[in-house]
Amino acid sequence: GSAINPYSREHPAEFIQTGISTIDGLNTLVRGQKLPLFSGAGLPHNEVALQIARQAKVLGSQEPFGVVFAAMGITHEEARVFMDDFERTGALRRAVLFLNLADDPAVERLITPRMALTAAEYLAYEVGMHILVILTDMTNYAEALRQIGAAREEVPGRRGYPGYTYTDLATMYERAGRIHGRKGSITQIPIMSIPDDDWTHPIADLTGYITEGQIAIARDLHRKGIYPPVDPLPSLSRLMDAGIGKDRTREDHKQVADQLYAAYAEGKDVRGLVAIVGKEALSDRDRKMLEFADRFEQEFIRQGSEEDRTIEQTLEIGWKLLATLDEAWLTKVDRKTLEKYHPAHRPAPPGTERKVPA
Repeated sequence: GSAINPYSREHPAEFIQTGISTIDGLNTLVRGQKLPLFSGAGLPHNEVALQIARQAKVLGSQEPFGVVFAAMGITHEEARVFMDDFERTGALRRAVLFLNLADDPAVERLITPRMALTAAEYLAYEVGMHILVILTDMTNYAEALRQIGAAREEVPGRRGYPGYTYTDLATMYERAGRIHGRKGSITQIPIMSIPDDDWTHPIADLTGYITEGQIAIARDLHRKGIYPPVDPLPSLSRLMDAGIGKDRTREDHKQVADQLYAAYAEGKDVRGLVAIVGKEALSDRDRKMLEFADRFEQEFIRQGSEEDRTIEQTLEIGWKLLATLDEAWLTKVDRKTLEKYHPAHRPAPPGTERKVPA
């Protein structure tokens, strides 16, 4: 296959539920999008990839959905973990797997993602399925590209990668999308473990130019024992608005996401302030925002590796957290939405007292 002709492209739309709150709620994956996952050495990106592969689904539709999973440069142990997980959970029934081991020839590492995308194109455009392609780890792919380029004595570019690395990556990433007149679609999640957590690394940098956002796996959250350690602040889904809202997820989705993002960002700023002036010097608002940030990480970001949250559950957790803040601070939510969804304004069940979460 080849990159989709821009003239034939249909704009990505429709929500894909991954069951992970930080993705579904704040950085929504949209059908036909390419949304990379930026990670680092020792972080649980493969666990997150497996959870997405198990749980991803298209809501309110009878259209068939499947997963194409391609792993490059992995160890025998990782390959065994991948296969065992797909078989144990039953995800193998709707999945196609391509596994390239670390001791396989480098040229096979270059072929693996292309074979996976060719299989995805057949399933999407010939069979009419909606396919989620997960590619891990693109850093291993790029290392193979550099290795073969050196063997062919090609002129190296940044950090020794071939000068055509951008074009090479684009020929794969641009195979994601939707085509006019075809029922199926291809959505991509390429995963890369960035050396030294350096987002200016050529592979992460070039990937960012081609794709439509990024999901960031954060080392500080991982150190706290929080799984999945997805940091919503540096994460971004540029096509989120095309997949959320009334008749897709829920009408309050955008406003809840904006308010959660703003409140968490303020809470993290307060953490930095505490390190300088101490908690005693904080205002009442600062204390509330600091508490919000802690609870947000423990209740919204943290979830079990087998926990598949619906978008309604994700939004309800968000509202529960926002209810701990003064309503006057919820500037991203309009009054009509506040009165409809805020726990303090909802009618209490018969025979019970209405309580706002503490």
